[in-house]
Amino acid sequence: MTDSTDVLEDLLRSRWSCRAYQDRQVPHETIERLLTLAQRSASWCNTQPWQVIVTSGEGTEKFRTALSDWAADHDAKFDFDPPAEYRGVYRERRRASGWQLYEAVGVAKGDRTASAKQAAQNFRLFGAPHAVIVTTDAVHDLYGAVDTGLYVGTFLLAARSLGLGAIPQAAIAGHSQLVREHFAIPEDRKVLLGISFGYPDEDAPANGYRTARAGLDEVVTWVDH
Repeated sequence: MTDSTDVLEDLLRSRWSCRAYQDRQVPHETIERLLTLAQRSASWCNTQPWQVIVTSGEGTEKFRTALSDWAADHDAKFDFDPPAEYRGVYRERRRASGWQLYEAVGVAKGDRTASAKQAAQNFRLFGAPHAVIVTTDAVHDLYGAVDTGLYVGTFLLAARSLGLGAIPQAAIAGHSQLVREHFAIPEDRKVLLGISFGYPDEDAPANGYRTARAGLDEVVTWVDH
């Protein structure tokens, strides 16, 4: 019998932010299974403040086109304020992750044109056949965002367990006005982020690297007395 912790560790270690996908739809029953698993996520007082919109087929293509066209002419504007800046080790980790991606896809340091082209792939949903728009109840504010973030984490692990690739994208939330208009999202919801998902293209250069994680000595403070 497989130890549950081994299963969890395998999912955690093998999950990555997928930036290239096979050109095939995920069966509806598989998506339902994914969403059913994600729905088991924890939340404060079991409020479950998240709601999701899932695109497939022509729905994805229409959104991909609308988002890409909009992002080309509009600056980012979020429903939730993004970090004002990244400092110290957080800046270092962010830069390291970015350079890993650029190296994988052949973007040279200082090539702003190529890096901007790569960043724009966010708005093409990295070619994924499906997108998820994740919203939270506006009144719940920060704690609703935290609960919904837990949902996103569960969704990503559930996707991996089903052999799917996925990537959470704050870049999509950066154009919440377009997202709201496109999907007729009411004012009592806030757009937290989007997730692109599908069957991963394992051979694509953008999927050929993995990020590291900090050791416990960097994040844990032990209090024994």
